[in-house]
Amino acid sequence: MTFQIHALDDTPFRPYYDLTDEDLAARGARRVVAEAHPGYPCRVSLAEAEAGERLILLHHEYQPALSPYRGSHAIFVREHAEQAHPAPGEVPFSLTSRLLSVRAFDADDMMIDAEVLEGEGLSALLETWFERAEVAYVHMHNARRGCYAARATRAG
Repeated sequence: MTFQIHALDDTPFRPYYDLTDEDLAARGARRVVAEAHPGYPCRVSLAEAEAGERLILLHHEYQPALSPYRGSHAIFVREHAEQAHPAPGEVPFSLTSRLLSVRAFDADDMMIDAEVLEGEGLSALLETWFERAEVAYVHMHNARRGCYAARATRAG
């Protein structure tokens, strides 16, 4: 059983790209410049920003379900990023290069399993979890900073 990693759609973030710093601040967001590579993972492109590249740091509701696990956190989006579409079974470097908190959810948006692991082990964990019928989707978070990273579903 293989999986599909999903990046965030770029559409909701486009209005932020051309805002002034003051307008971003009024929306609770800010423009940042990547100081190093890697270190600034974009949730739309699923790529690391290059040093010197501009990103928007903003609040994002990654789990909008009416569930005890509803959640939101800060994320980075590279300015003018386009949505990535990894191939089934592909895990981008922005995930394999980090310590991850990985959370499996059922169709009722209830967490049914969780693991913390180095990103190189993500593919094997997803394959195993998606063999279980009750796993509907999986969220990945950066374990150290807690930021939402991506979502996975069964490929198909």
